[in-house]
Amino acid sequence: MNDQIITVGIDIGSITAKAAVLNGGSIIGSRVQFTGYNAKKAGRDVLDALLADLGIEADRITAIVSTGYGRNNIDFADKAVTEITCHGAGAHFVNPEIRFVIDVGGQDSKVIRLDENGKVTDFAMNDKCAAGTGRFLEVMARALEVDLDEFGSLYARSDHPARISSICTVFAESEVISLISKGESRENIVAGIQESVASRISAMARRVGVAPPVMMTGGVAKNIGAVEALRKKLETDIEVSEYAQVNGAIGAAILARRLVM
Repeated sequence: MNDQIITVGIDIGSITAKAAVLNGGSIIGSRVQFTGYNAKKAGRDVLDALLADLGIEADRITAIVSTGYGRNNIDFADKAVTEITCHGAGAHFVNPEIRFVIDVGGQDSKVIRLDENGKVTDFAMNDKCAAGTGRFLEVMARALEVDLDEFGSLYARSDHPARISSICTVFAESEVISLISKGESRENIVAGIQESVASRISAMARRVGVAPPVMMTGGVAKNIGAVEALRKKLETDIEVSEYAQVNGAIGAAILARRLVM
């Protein structure tokens, strides 16, 4: 490995902890693990595991930036930065043309508008309710007794999405159970759930002002049904990069690099 500036970003989310390593301004590795109950330990564990994967000694790291809801627990980081800033920086790094980011994580969802330099110009968050988040989808998957990974394929097979009207996760779960008892198909219920999430996020996006090109980040971006439902609601293409789930960690590593450049 060439001897260049090595920086690390650590993103501690409610469900998963992510780490990304940059060497000379290039992504050389990333990793995702479950957060568990101890955010500090999760940050240390995901970093140690990634460094072991890459064969890098910890003393070669020049700077570390933490982000995510558990960012302030990472006391070995040089700086803690909000996930809004980090997701903007990460999206801009992956594709400098991106002007709007939709990040849907386990605990909250965010929409972020960027300028041509990747700087955040406006944003909005849904952080007071699980509706419109990965946690909401997990609860619905349990009610349907299906794996969350199946949501994309089930959505694609729907012929008439069920209506899920409740904005509260608890009441929405009751609606889902009621639909099951009435014999509604899993495919249509899943499609209704995906469209319910898309409706909440698209309304938030419109308040901020959607500015294509759009990128979706966060763990929910791996759900092709959620992406397609959002694309239909917003009537625009949505880019999902291979780094979608670790986008915040990449942005944090970019900002760590700026600390020492």
